[in-house]
Amino acid sequence: MKLGVIVNPVAGMGGAVGLKGTDGAQVLAEARRRGAIPRSPERAVRALRKLRPLRENLDVFTCPGTMGETELRECGFVPKVLDCGASGDSESSFSREHTLRGVRLMKEFGVDLLLFAGGDGTARDICEVAGESLLVLGIPAGVKIHSPVYATSPESAGELALSYLSGSRIPEKIAEVRDIDEEAFRLGRVQARLYGYLRIPFERRRVQGLKSGSPASDWVAQQAIAAAVAEEMEPGVCYVLGPGTTTREVADALGVPKTLLGVDVVRDGNLLGKDLGAEELEDLVKENPVRVVVTPIGGQGYILGRGNQQIGPNILRRCGRKGLLVLCAPEKLRALEGEPLRVDTGDPDLDREFEGYVRVRTGYSQESMYPLRGW
Repeated sequence: MKLGVIVNPVAGMGGAVGLKGTDGAQVLAEARRRGAIPRSPERAVRALRKLRPLRENLDVFTCPGTMGETELRECGFVPKVLDCGASGDSESSFSREHTLRGVRLMKEFGVDLLLFAGGDGTARDICEVAGESLLVLGIPAGVKIHSPVYATSPESAGELALSYLSGSRIPEKIAEVRDIDEEAFRLGRVQARLYGYLRIPFERRRVQGLKSGSPASDWVAQQAIAAAVAEEMEPGVCYVLGPGTTTREVADALGVPKTLLGVDVVRDGNLLGKDLGAEELEDLVKENPVRVVVTPIGGQGYILGRGNQQIGPNILRRCGRKGLLVLCAPEKLRALEGEPLRVDTGDPDLDREFEGYVRVRTGYSQESMYPLRGW
């Protein structure tokens, strides 16, 4: 079997610093200025470790340096490195043209499966060249990840690839590639569009769903949930409000502004900070008890690790599972069709600490106990 591996080494760098993506040279430069660190190489390694049992039985093709070679060698593979135009081990040498050329070369060599690490922008690049001609699977490493071509976690990507490459009969699925306008996203508007389709190996529990918005019918439930949360807020406690329309209703109930797609902090009914990056957030709440208020992503169930990477492991360990306030209208919860809520914080040990059943506020005086899973 032939495996292709491509890593977008800059994917996800804008998340923790509050930039909501890294599309474009100017945004990437700003992310570096704010102290962003590469995220996707480590997540690619987590996936590739699952493939170690096949090291002697795979022909592995990849691109130079941190576009795949470095990560594969760290996991004990000896890959065939293709000349996609990239050089060096720094993410500063990367461009989307290297990805496009890398995919063309993978097609020429006839890889059986292409694993790629990135976000929706990377999926668009893969789709532009491969379309449905290659079997591909995404290792989630971006900020947004609307497209259902990604596994639920790096480990799930590795496990699904291992099953397929070991000869298991894995069904295939044609999945949408969607991306949003990042400039509009930073201004609080979600404008997603369909760019094409990719062919993926599919297992429901290992592949994430298509992101969907909240139906208009949820609005009354959201208001009721928000009123209850606002009434129950404890004095002296910092409440970290994650992105989403339900958390925005909480801010409205308090009479403070809320960034729809950012992370804000309130205490004693007052807004302390808005649209914060990870370091700003940690510094702002360090002297106070902290609670984290989040709502699931529709159709996917993620409450942490998709679009709210600013809420990092340090904050989450301080609040713990008991300090995590999950808000979700009943219709949105039913739309998950029994699939669990998910966390993908970037720290597998922390993800496991949050696993179990979590209390979900579904109305003014209504709650549900719902399963929460890491990877």
